Amino acid sequence: MDVHSRDLRYFVAVATELHFTRAAEQLYVSQPALSKQIRMLERTLGTALFERDKREVRLTPAGRVLLPHARRVLEAWDTACTAMEEVRRTQQSTLVVGMSTSPGRGGLLAAIRSRFSLEHPEVTITLRQVGWADPTAGLADRTSDVAFVWLPLPQPSRYRWTVVVEEPCLVAMRDRHRLADRSTVDFDELADEPFLALPGTAGPLRDYWLAVDHRHGRAPIIGAEITSADETYESLVDGRGICLLASGNAPSITRGGVITRPVNGLPPCQLALAWRRDHHHPLVAAYVDCARKVTDRSS
Repeated sequence: MDVHSRDLRYFVAVATELHFTRAAEQLYVSQPALSKQIRMLERTLGTALFERDKREVRLTPAGRVLLPHARRVLEAWDTACTAMEEVRRTQQSTLVVGMSTSPGRGGLLAAIRSRFSLEHPEVTITLRQVGWADPTAGLADRTSDVAFVWLPLPQPSRYRWTVVVEEPCLVAMRDRHRLADRSTVDFDELADEPFLALPGTAGPLRDYWLAVDHRHGRAPIIGAEITSADETYESLVDGRGICLLASGNAPSITRGGVITRPVNGLPPCQLALAWRRDHHHPLVAAYVDCARKVTDRSS
């Protein structure tokens, strides 16, 4: 007796709806085609599965016996197909790693990639640079599978993360700034300075780099908005404002005319590897595991 999984799906749909037209709509087939397939299944099994009249459709005793078994068979087959698809994707796949700032930091990115490639040589890793307007580095719009991001993230309940680096907070200013001769600066001395700010789309990360939580209710003065390291450098040189940054990002803007100084009174900055809570691809878990092994951290 040879019964195809399609036949069982058609049977389960009709048995659930007890209505051929609704079942056909659910299956995206015509009602006559569905009726024909059910009749063929009944002939194959040698027994009627439904009692039909003009007003209703009912399961026969044979149909009632078959229904739970058919559901288990389909569930098992769907599980098998999902497992096989995961294997296929793992064997032939690309993992997209997003970033809005370089996570190189002493070879961190290279070390994670090396460990991951050793364990998954068949997987291609694609690095994706994302603008500062997106603080999730591609996670929000699903263009990145995992991403190196600065905390805090917008809508944090959507994501999971592991911190990979903690760095002191610095202030960047032009070399002719009134505080340029200081070896360190207290944040209270900076609170009334014009600040360079991330775009509004950066959400809580904009407030973080403006140190809103440490201003004791005073609103920040915005000198200009910045979306890249080059814009930041030009705005600093022009004297449009100062900005806070992690120590590892200082080399990208400390060119001629710009200096950085440690800031007292602010906590360390946290760079994290993040991923979506609803993204369960095994390669994501494998990459996160490699990052944790390299950094010896866990979230």
